[in-house]
Amino acid sequence: MKNRIVYLVAGVLFIVLGTVALVSYHGKKETEQAIAKAEQLQTALATAGLRVPTRDQLVRVLGDDGGAICADPTDALRRSTLYGMLTNGAAGPGQRPVLVDNNLMQGQLLIMKVYCPQYVDAFQDVINDLKDA
Repeated sequence: MKNRIVYLVAGVLFIVLGTVALVSYHGKKETEQAIAKAEQLQTALATAGLRVPTRDQLVRVLGDDGGAICADPTDALRRSTLYGMLTNGAAGPGQRPVLVDNNLMQGQLLIMKVYCPQYVDAFQDVINDLKDA
């Protein structure tokens, strides 16, 4: 009998919490600002001669605030992550920096110009310190 009461209380609690979670969930919604910025970025990428993702892809990945790209891109940890990705892919003592295609950095810079222009100058300084192909 005690087990039945515990299961009943747990079931009711589970249903109540599930209902609260469904009601309070506000998933990432497309906003007019996100769509406008995605279209602006598409134009900038096409003008620069770079590959242009679809508007829906840009809205999902970058939203209206630039997502992870605009989360303080000049921070020491973010810079070290960038430098770590610009290597030959080896690990440990075999890891070496490589020359990267200039389009890679220009694409990120265009994203920042649209979504987080306050970081453009500082990130341009980071790019200027790199050797590119």
